[in-house]
Amino acid sequence: MEPTVMDLPTKRMPRLSAATHSLAERALSGEHGRAMRLADLSLADCGNLDGLSADRQYARVMLEVARRAPLRVEEGQRIVGASTYLEAPRHLTPVLGTYSTSHTTVGFDRVLRIGYRGLRQRIQERLGRGDLDERGADFLQALLVCLEAASIWHARYVRLLEERIRASSGEIRATYERALDALRNVPEHPATTFHEAVQSLWFQFAFQRLCGNWSGIGRIDEMLGPYLQADLAAGRITLDEARELLAHLWINGCEWIGADIRQVGESGDAQHYQNVILSGVDAAGNDITNEVTYLVLDVVEELRIADYPIAVRISSRTPERLLRRVAEAQRLGGGIVAIYNEEMVIRALARFGYPLEEARSFANDGCWEVLIPGKTTFAYRPFDMFLLLQQALGVSNPSAPPPDYSSFDALYAAFLERLRAYLDAFHAQADDFERGGRAAPAISLLVEDCIEKARGYHDRGARYVVFAPHAGGLPDAANSLLAIKTLVFEEQRLSLPELVAILRDDWEGHEALRRRMRSGLAYFGNDNPEADAMVRRVFDDYVRLAGAVHEREGVLRPPGLSTFGRQIEWAEARGATAAGTRRGEYLANNFSPSPGSDREGPTAVIKSVCAVDFETLPNGTALELKIHPSGVKGEAGMDTLVALMRTFVALGGWFLHIDVVDSDMLRDAQRHPERYANLAVRVSGWSARFATLSPEWQEMIIQRTEQEVR
Repeated sequence: MEPTVMDLPTKRMPRLSAATHSLAERALSGEHGRAMRLADLSLADCGNLDGLSADRQYARVMLEVARRAPLRVEEGQRIVGASTYLEAPRHLTPVLGTYSTSHTTVGFDRVLRIGYRGLRQRIQERLGRGDLDERGADFLQALLVCLEAASIWHARYVRLLEERIRASSGEIRATYERALDALRNVPEHPATTFHEAVQSLWFQFAFQRLCGNWSGIGRIDEMLGPYLQADLAAGRITLDEARELLAHLWINGCEWIGADIRQVGESGDAQHYQNVILSGVDAAGNDITNEVTYLVLDVVEELRIADYPIAVRISSRTPERLLRRVAEAQRLGGGIVAIYNEEMVIRALARFGYPLEEARSFANDGCWEVLIPGKTTFAYRPFDMFLLLQQALGVSNPSAPPPDYSSFDALYAAFLERLRAYLDAFHAQADDFERGGRAAPAISLLVEDCIEKARGYHDRGARYVVFAPHAGGLPDAANSLLAIKTLVFEEQRLSLPELVAILRDDWEGHEALRRRMRSGLAYFGNDNPEADAMVRRVFDDYVRLAGAVHEREGVLRPPGLSTFGRQIEWAEARGATAAGTRRGEYLANNFSPSPGSDREGPTAVIKSVCAVDFETLPNGTALELKIHPSGVKGEAGMDTLVALMRTFVALGGWFLHIDVVDSDMLRDAQRHPERYANLAVRVSGWSARFATLSPEWQEMIIQRTEQEVR
């Protein structure tokens, strides 16, 4: 039998207890997820909802969910709370069946500081001020009912722990007692210890998940680090004990493994947007790296849990110790740890117009798009830029005469005109974004300024309302433009109508020419000045056109570049490309080179990617590097990974994830998924167990260029 990822040897001896490893194995096996069932109640069970607003109906339903949802506490569990209804991993609101909220990171830190009690006081104060319309007063009352629901759910767990304590003895009883001590005070009140802070964070997070919401966790070391430092100084805890608590938080995040999530899609079983951010500076510019930063990396290195994808904020000042710990985690595979170049991200956000203190506090939306956590309503609109080029060429309309542009610049202008028209239409739609949207009072509790404005997350209540255009296929558009410029307008080997006819026929009868265009030019990703200049030209025009409307009607529109795997669904519509690919091939992922076109190694890829000015792209993009495990062995391999990260930062990159994985192993995992149940890969902003991806998504991962370290 082939080894699974969980069987592969680690460099370090186990630091976590055998009991913790046992809990992790049960969670990773899917035991909890397979036990999940749809909510066994209906709207009729939630009282008389006639005449109630959508917000009040939502709150009333959550009240009943809190009263009836199955509870789960495992023997030996140190952090408790479970989101047990199957609607949640399906991204639905229980009972109501409406689509729930994701692509955001809410303000869990606020409840750590002031507790639900503090939120309740803020709502009462806002109600007491008056100056509210009927809708606003109704919304605030719905928030209070959601807090009541959270309190009911909390009280049920307290009672369950008390019952377990009475029925047990010895170490089992002592563990239940410690769990109860940590839970009794929070999240109703501010956390006072590290154990309470971890429990409060999880209980808030789990309650949102119970409501169906998928929030990122955000800057966990900034939130929890001060509590650990205080406990260490007072002698209340050891680092080993703290590591165990964080491990239990990570294990809890696996509770949906094995759940029936067929309604979500084909992109894997861990795409729940529960991302974690580590390290970086705080709002005042001070480095927040602390013991929690390193303990989290310890946990993911040892347990290989990919369900909390991690992004570490690194900069030119990041110490060698942290870079090497990141590299150690990356080297294990699983795509768990990625990096942001925080200096670039902060500059881009500040240039876009965010106050510097807000820009420094950035997290992500649960994927890799950046936002201001706890203050942002976020969504993005993806589109295929490459398809716009093919429309300008007439490849997508075989019944029409092929266009015959007089020059390359004329072709390029026609392409830009289609891009401009698309963005104009986007901005027109964005003007009405989240104006009177669906009810979501539970998540609105944790987003500034929903209480002050007395408006919900989907009703312009957040401080920042962001709708970002996201272009896909930019590297492919630039590669095709370079190929056309070379073949038609410089070498004049054939006319543009002749090339278009060939592309419409999917290169049929022109294999020699196709191979020449596929392999004879140095495209994006090879540190080639001409190719990189073409990408930079398209990039600059995109951010210029997209940035023509920075904000309008209260909606911010920061541009980004992404595909998030959509190159699969886009493949058939795209047709053949002038760069030598056939119809149906999977092309560039996010802002990475097209598969197989990058032939000069990872440093050349980074140089090409960093040839653009990411300071003008405030919603960012991602570069994926797939490296064979043989290239990162030993200390030399560690040095290589650290050097790649330092180079990425020095040259001005944005977001980088390195997946250390063997394509042959992935092929074997396709044939024998039972042998690789916990083999995780980085897909984009999330990680997923490879066996849970559809065949098309698996193929996309395998086709990424396997870089040779030189």
